[in-house]
Amino acid sequence: MEAGRRGSPAEGGDVSRTPYPWRVVIPVEDAADPRLADYTRLRDVDLRKSLEGARGLFLAEGEKVIRRAVAAGHPVRSVLTTAKWLGHLADVIEGVTVYLVSDEVMEGVTGFQVHRGALASMERLTPPSVADVISGRGPRAVAGGTEPEGPGGTPRRIVVLEDLVDHGNVGAIFRCAAALGVDAVVLSPRCADPLYRRSVKVSMGAVFAIPYARMADWHDGLAEIRAEGFQLLALTPDRAAVPMDDVPLGDRVALMLGSEGDGLSSHWLHEADHPVRIPMSETAMDLGVDSLNVVAAAAIACHSLVR
Repeated sequence: MEAGRRGSPAEGGDVSRTPYPWRVVIPVEDAADPRLADYTRLRDVDLRKSLEGARGLFLAEGEKVIRRAVAAGHPVRSVLTTAKWLGHLADVIEGVTVYLVSDEVMEGVTGFQVHRGALASMERLTPPSVADVISGRGPRAVAGGTEPEGPGGTPRRIVVLEDLVDHGNVGAIFRCAAALGVDAVVLSPRCADPLYRRSVKVSMGAVFAIPYARMADWHDGLAEIRAEGFQLLALTPDRAAVPMDDVPLGDRVALMLGSEGDGLSSHWLHEADHPVRIPMSETAMDLGVDSLNVVAAAAIACHSLVR
């Protein structure tokens, strides 16, 4: 056996003496090693967007998220971890190249402390179209989830996001949607990437538990959803809007949520069947507190959506 190529110490020691002889484990001592290029400078958003798009990859952080990504069918390119965490992932990384580093090298590569012990470079799958997702024809990448409600697994309750650019907010909304039983998510063209590391991390892997697709056309995208029989509800702080719980819900309903600062565009508001709101206290409204942040609003509205 070639030392440094097979196996790895669970808690340090000779790499040739290891309980993991069936996968390639490569100790790396230099944060600048080109083999770690998939993991470099994770806080540099522009670099990561360019690198991940060009290579067709994304990063999963932590054991739970890595397991959910694998269960959803994403192939693992490699794993970056420390000796302490190697055994935790033994059953999901068989045959995968593992780069074993110290905590110091891990921080040097990524630019921050990785508290969850492991990162995996994963391959993206071919994204389904909006038509496939909202009709139930698209691939169902589920990690321990259930089929959408409705005949033949056809989605009945979906969330549509317009121009949410904060990756953490997108991840949090996916987590809310999955937890509350929403069947699918549709993104406008300018929405943040659900598979960006922070989105995946904040969602706790929920991005792998609910089908989603990105619109090709912002202007006409809602018409495609309406053509599939969806009632369009636009969430807005406008006092003239109908309280969410007072709107009679049709068989298929799409809840539209707007960007963090401006909310929904006038075009999307005009396209909606009903503007809806989350009732705020009159005192708060008089003081100018007329809305919640988009994640809190999404959680409350999704709860009403699936009632």
